Amino acid sequence: MMPRRPNAGVALITAMLISAIVAIVATNLAWDNALDVRRTTVQLTRDQAIQVALGAESWAASVLRQDLEDSEDDHLGEIWAMEIPPMPFEGGEVFGAVEDLQGRFNLNNLVDQEGKVVEESLLSFQRLLQALGLDPRFAGIAADWIDSNPDASFPDGAEDPIYTGMMPPYRTANQTLSSASELAALEGMDRLTYEILAPHVVALPGRTAINVNTATPAVLQSLDENMTTADVERLLQERQAAGFTDKETAFASLVTPDVLNSLQTSSEYFRLKVVVQIDTVRVTMYSLLQRGPRGDVTPILRSFGTT
Repeated sequence: MMPRRPNAGVALITAMLISAIVAIVATNLAWDNALDVRRTTVQLTRDQAIQVALGAESWAASVLRQDLEDSEDDHLGEIWAMEIPPMPFEGGEVFGAVEDLQGRFNLNNLVDQEGKVVEESLLSFQRLLQALGLDPRFAGIAADWIDSNPDASFPDGAEDPIYTGMMPPYRTANQTLSSASELAALEGMDRLTYEILAPHVVALPGRTAINVNTATPAVLQSLDENMTTADVERLLQERQAAGFTDKETAFASLVTPDVLNSLQTSSEYFRLKVVVQIDTVRVTMYSLLQRGPRGDVTPILRSFGTT
């Protein structure tokens, strides 16, 4: 019989250990490679989806431009106000909608060019909150957040001494809003209140008029303290899909002359929401569009996944 080599067992174990290590390394390399391929594929797909969304933005701009050529008024019966149904393209689909933002209350109307609170706009915002069943004190809190005055207004104001005592501490903006979502930072604002209020407010550059052809029922009710729900229902019935034929006749008996002068039946600011789905990648783009008096449409703010 051949004598047993004392190192034969060690060699076998070493060989098995090396094989196991090689298998683990190979598996990790294959896994990392698969992740890299998947990550690259998703990124390329996302880039493609963004380009499709930008194409939809250009299409929406052409629709708004053509709309101004066809009519000076903007109402909910026009083509731009219809939802974009799912439209398939190679590898995916795109859908969305265009909304007239001047049918909402512009939060930046709360202050004038010098950063001082505009009392009439403040009262209008209070009425809007009441029409929605919300606490009207948020109007004063929002005005303090925007105005340039560091002193809290009475009785509903809130300035830095309130916010710096929170955890984590922060300070008031003391400038106009770039997004209505900044309301979430107001003292006392909770998620439910914000979700109720959000569809009726917007943050547009400077002071803007309200388009009564597209205004929400709550915004219409906020125009005057004597405006009732019955008045609003009658106005909605009168405008229906084609808008008001005569703004002065419809509102002269319901609002003050100053408010009547601030109303209009056309709009300058619109928001496009476009959703692009390619494979498992879903991209949502919001685009704030400004249409000039000559019909030129300029995107002035884009965001992805959030308003």
